[in-house]
Amino acid sequence: MPIEQLKDIVDYGIIGLLFFLSFITFAFAIERVLFYRGIKLTDYKNKTALELDISKRLATIASIGSNAPYIGLLGTVLAIILTFYIIGDQQDTINPGEIMKHLALALKATAAGLVVAIPATVIYNALLTRVDTILARWEIAQDTNAV
Repeated sequence: MPIEQLKDIVDYGIIGLLFFLSFITFAFAIERVLFYRGIKLTDYKNKTALELDISKRLATIASIGSNAPYIGLLGTVLAIILTFYIIGDQQDTINPGEIMKHLALALKATAAGLVVAIPATVIYNALLTRVDTILARWEIAQDTNAV
């Protein structure tokens, strides 16, 4: 397999995976927001059942937020390794501008990982705050019913 094909597979594979993870994050976030809007606290008599329902899918969003930079970094490292291989293979004919272009393009995977991780982390924290608010409202409702 030619090295340029391998470089394209690494680039498109990492960027594709990060795009997919970004899609999953936003889909889960939208689903959670819609669920939180329609939740009826009176349907829950058990706090643990409520916690299970409102925290569903949050771990996935947190995992994406914490691992996306590493996936991007993996893409960058692989692209740099391939760039060094190209440099070594074509050392007599390659010019410095071409080297810089390959190295700059290698960094796009790290940037893509951060572009996925930052919103995922913000979304996770916002949803976690909403979970805490829902739990507090449930406890208030339980105290009010007990009196």
